[in-house]
Amino acid sequence: MKLKYGSLAALALFASAAHAQSSVTLYGVLDSGLLYQSTNAASFAPNAKNLGHAWQLKDGGIYSSIWGLKGTEDIGGGYHINFKLQGSFTSNNGKPGLSDTPGATALFNQFATVGASGPFGTIDAGRQIVPMIYAMADTDVRNAQYFGSILTAWLGLNQAAGWPGTSTNAPIGALYDSNAIVYNSPKFYGASLALEYAPGGVAGQFQGGTRESAVLKYSNYGLNVAAVYYSGHDTNPFPATYPTTPAVPATGLNNNNLYYIGALYTISGFSVSGSFSSANSYNSSSHTSYNFEMASGGLGYQFNPSFKITSGYYYLKDRNHSQNHSSEFAVGAEYNLSKATKAYAQVGYVSNKGTMNQTIIYGAPVAPGVSTTAAMIGIRHTF
Repeated sequence: MKLKYGSLAALALFASAAHAQSSVTLYGVLDSGLLYQSTNAASFAPNAKNLGHAWQLKDGGIYSSIWGLKGTEDIGGGYHINFKLQGSFTSNNGKPGLSDTPGATALFNQFATVGASGPFGTIDAGRQIVPMIYAMADTDVRNAQYFGSILTAWLGLNQAAGWPGTSTNAPIGALYDSNAIVYNSPKFYGASLALEYAPGGVAGQFQGGTRESAVLKYSNYGLNVAAVYYSGHDTNPFPATYPTTPAVPATGLNNNNLYYIGALYTISGFSVSGSFSSANSYNSSSHTSYNFEMASGGLGYQFNPSFKITSGYYYLKDRNHSQNHSSEFAVGAEYNLSKATKAYAQVGYVSNKGTMNQTIIYGAPVAPGVSTTAAMIGIRHTF
């Protein structure tokens, strides 16, 4: 009997030890607020009409609402096996986020990865947010938020290049890449490297649908600096009339390039940022070439651990047509009500000229060439 009880105790102890070496976490965020926009459009189409002002309950004033699962297993020697499943959803109607196919949704549209980490750094494979976006966020006072930031400016480039906003397949750069393999190095005296390769899986076309990117970052002494190169093949294959008009077949054409350099410096609560980008793409469905420049500047101040104000200016220019340009200014205040809950208020203004239709907040289109003011108050809760 003693042997039996001893064996059971040993088994329970072993099970506890094995369980302690791995973990799985369920997590999520709800972000919702009331948005006023002085102009509004039904889509990002180049002929979209101004429908007038709009009030709406809007998801994602800071970032999208998400939910996910992540886990890690310690396999010894400082090495871990990791996975992450994460999807966005619209909090005001419960819809899951967009996929790479126009009009289709996906449960885990942001992350579906498995990978390993250790002294060498980390490597993850699957659908994921690309390193480029993290570099932009780290060098923007507004932190690439969904309201008036380097993210909405970059989306403005995509809209001007024919992105209809009905999928995550963007013509310039990418927010998400499917089939991606991403390596992040350890920091060495503040410097680090991120490399991405996403094979397209197109039969007979080695470069068909592929993506490649590299990010070099430095972070130390309050300074963040990032340089980005992103290249894509056969990007934006879906015409605006898809599925009535089929997708353009892959050819391996390198038709998507983005170069970005940015910096952010923080001292005694004050933050200042600036960036410059050059982008070009070729839309295979419309047979049109696009060349753009993007510049940004930002100022912010952290009054205390709970309260901060940030502001940013974002300028877009069409190098092929000088009459097409836009300027956006946004300012926001955030207050932490608790460790899990944040209240925020934001206001922005964008002046679009020519055919530009830069938006103030992600997912709220404006008509081309129309100036717009937007304001939003909301709450963001993590769990």
